[in-house]
Amino acid sequence: MSTPSADPTSAPGAAPSSAGAEPPDNPLLRERAHLASSRSALRAMREDAESLNIRDVTANWVNAEVLARQIGERIKSLADLSDTPLFFGRLDYLHAPGAPAAHERGAAPEQGWETDGRFYIGRRHVHDADGDPMVVDWRAPVSQPFYRASKKDPMDVGLRRRFGYTGGDLTAYEDEHLSDPAEAATTSKLLQREIERPRVGPMRDIVATIQPEQDEIVRGDLSGTVCVQGGPGTGKTAVGLHRVAYLLYAHRERLARTGTLVIGPNRSFLHYIEQVLPALGELAVQQATVDDLVGHVEVRGRDDAAAAIVKGDARMAEVLRRALRSHVTMPTEPVVVVRGSRRWRVPAYELEVLVRELLDRDIRYGAARDALPQRIAHAVLVQMERSGEAPDDRVQDAVARNTAVKAAVKAVWPPVDPAKLVLRLLGDADFLAAHAEGLLTEDEQKTILWERPARSAKSAKWSSADAVLIDEATDLVLRTHSLGHVVLDEAQDLSPMQYRAVGRRCTTGSATVLGDLAQGTTPWATRSWAEALGHLGKADGVVEELTAGFRVPTDVITYASRLLPYIAPGLAPVASVRENPGFFDVRATADDAAGDAEVVAACEELLRNEGSTGLIAADARVPALAEALDAAGIGYLAPGEETTRETRLTLVPASLAKGLEYDYVVLDEPQAVVDGEPDERTGLRRLYVALTRAVSGLIVTHTAPLPPQLG
Repeated sequence: MSTPSADPTSAPGAAPSSAGAEPPDNPLLRERAHLASSRSALRAMREDAESLNIRDVTANWVNAEVLARQIGERIKSLADLSDTPLFFGRLDYLHAPGAPAAHERGAAPEQGWETDGRFYIGRRHVHDADGDPMVVDWRAPVSQPFYRASKKDPMDVGLRRRFGYTGGDLTAYEDEHLSDPAEAATTSKLLQREIERPRVGPMRDIVATIQPEQDEIVRGDLSGTVCVQGGPGTGKTAVGLHRVAYLLYAHRERLARTGTLVIGPNRSFLHYIEQVLPALGELAVQQATVDDLVGHVEVRGRDDAAAAIVKGDARMAEVLRRALRSHVTMPTEPVVVVRGSRRWRVPAYELEVLVRELLDRDIRYGAARDALPQRIAHAVLVQMERSGEAPDDRVQDAVARNTAVKAAVKAVWPPVDPAKLVLRLLGDADFLAAHAEGLLTEDEQKTILWERPARSAKSAKWSSADAVLIDEATDLVLRTHSLGHVVLDEAQDLSPMQYRAVGRRCTTGSATVLGDLAQGTTPWATRSWAEALGHLGKADGVVEELTAGFRVPTDVITYASRLLPYIAPGLAPVASVRENPGFFDVRATADDAAGDAEVVAACEELLRNEGSTGLIAADARVPALAEALDAAGIGYLAPGEETTRETRLTLVPASLAKGLEYDYVVLDEPQAVVDGEPDERTGLRRLYVALTRAVSGLIVTHTAPLPPQLG
């Protein structure tokens, strides 16, 4: 490998590809020229899209609106981000993919390679005026060897070249001659530099640094559900987002019809990741939290841990099903339909047969209720046919709308409001006991009963767990719309009922589940991925594990991994592949005043470095630290607010740290982080999360003794 100087006039120092010789000019200048040409071609593509005239090709205003929106999205996707490299790599194939080898065409080997075998790999496709590709989308099959080719399996690649950038300027390159056995395999310096590059602002894509084990997950088939277990810094969130981008590339028409959704743990997290997909040219992916999905009612209340655990248990689904079906009563009176001078009578026993058939089919409550009047009408039509009449479908529809039929359906199968159903379960001890018998113990029933039942669904102080119950009841009445693919991040914190809520959104589609069992920080945290996939309705999903750490420095992840035997016994620790061990220090202080001063000093020290800094503390400590920062004149942001060159410090409550990352972190009072949770195991998991947010360095400050689990 070789990396030329950033000075374009210096000697390149890069050996020519084994497949063909470089021209005598400076290779770096040549690559810069290709970058400039590619940017010009991208501008031309955008200008072509902007100049499209649709007035003569649309039949009506609806078509015009749809086409105009599609063109607008196309124009946005062709935006050239000046500080984002248009391409980051190059592949020189020994033989042109999909074409015969050069010697088979009678051409010289280097001529065939030069003409057909070179591909620049970037975030999107760019072609010239003749339609020839200047940059190939990283998701295209021809790009795959950039991520997977190796000395052992070069995949017909002679040369893999990586490019280094400063801002949007191409400043370096680095070559691997994969087909040359004389060249030893070495670690890519540019790859390491890109992984460790200081980060200011929202999360960025990892398209230039995807590793083979990550690429295998990214390019997995749409029809299969995959669960990715990955410790801190293994890139599971990035893998999930890039998987969405790949699936949209490979199955665009299908997913355009069915839709895609990314689900995150909170709004701060979604804001942090929201620029990744647009940077890859994908603008149509929705983002939401689980609370957004189940937002049928306003959440104003909060459960204690015991009540939330019971409400989140999968047994509640059967309690709700029983309670809903209890509204169905067997008919005791016949239905008499009057049409003209004739009266048609459907006896009660025949109505009961119809009702029981619908119950036995176990279809949704609302669908069965809609089907019952048609079943009754059909019974009437059978009598009409026996009497010599010849009724058609219009007659059946008229009978189904008959006043007597509608009255019978309302009495036997009344409409049910999901929120009112949950309201009655949580407020009526007898109603709950009748439908929780054999499912919930008496103590569990008492745990979830309201002390003061609400008067109405509108006035009730619903909790987040209540909203999930209402969503379950809503689905029991009417089927929830299914999407083509759902990405569920930080899944380890979901309850079984929350998994069911997500699963309803992809019953006919697939899912990518991302999480780390060691980072589960709720009392109902996931115990195993097999169990979670079962609740999601994807029991056949495949579990993949990422154990190579690219983000967290070696010394930091080694220190944090001391907690694993206590929070996730048997889980493999992350093995950092970083050559740079990172900066790590633990600093003790004598009293609270000195502790606050040490925190401020640590923040000032780390802010002298390039990149972002996060100050993470127990939620209860945040006000005091905010006051100390204000007194020191240090500006700071809240989680979710975008860092800038001027303000690079974020004050992060430990409860919101999950999924976020900073170049440097100051962690205040680890024991306070543990004590801020309902139990020790959850507290230690919260501490594990906080310890593993740093990309380049971590300072731990404490006045109280450290948790003994840290040794």
